[in-house]
Amino acid sequence: MLLLLACVPLDTSIETPADPCALGDGEGAVSTCLSPTQTDAYYADQGLRYFDTLETGFSGEGGPTYDAWVARWEWPPWLKLTGYGAEDMKTVDAIIRLLPTTVPERDCRTFTTQPFARCRVSFLYEEHPDQPCPIYEEFTFDDAGEITFIEAWTDTAALRPSADADDLWAEGDEVHRLSTKLPGLGNAEGQIDLDSPWMQDAAAADPDVADFLARANDFYGMWLEAYEAAGPDVFVEGCSG
Repeated sequence: MLLLLACVPLDTSIETPADPCALGDGEGAVSTCLSPTQTDAYYADQGLRYFDTLETGFSGEGGPTYDAWVARWEWPPWLKLTGYGAEDMKTVDAIIRLLPTTVPERDCRTFTTQPFARCRVSFLYEEHPDQPCPIYEEFTFDDAGEITFIEAWTDTAALRPSADADDLWAEGDEVHRLSTKLPGLGNAEGQIDLDSPWMQDAAAADPDVADFLARANDFYGMWLEAYEAAGPDVFVEGCSG
């Protein structure tokens, strides 16, 4: 019997694939598994359209093309998950626009690897006219050209995603971002499945993914909690770095 068992090939089909693009037969792939499907101009324009929606004078027309479950993550001192789902994103942004705001300085560029669109901008708030707020923001896309994930940092040396002070567009190896760690953003639809085994495994292995998962499962509750905890100094902290 032992000899017979020794001759039976082992079934390794249940092992976790070493290739991050093969997780869940591709359903759990990470965003870097996708290649651009749109023109360079398209990706940069989507970034510009996004900042249109954050200006107080936004008409409601001509915004970016969101996936139905687009998510936005803003690193501290901002409030982490500040949008989950296209409709929730629009609701939160309408609240943001109540504070008179413009984004007069914008530099959006296209990259051949995810995130395909990356922008360096400056917000100007009417309540703080002498303190422009520098922001670096990245946009991840699915194959249809829809934005699936938005990630933002204060654009100062201490808070940018790259440990290299000269890497202003986060192209190097020493970059700390969430979008490339979330399984599902790299399938054709860029769909995150919060309950999938690959998401659960990623959350168990990475505290940033675990934090995202917890907030996505209770978006409004945790966003309101973070908003109340931030207090009145969040603008000064976030914009000064």
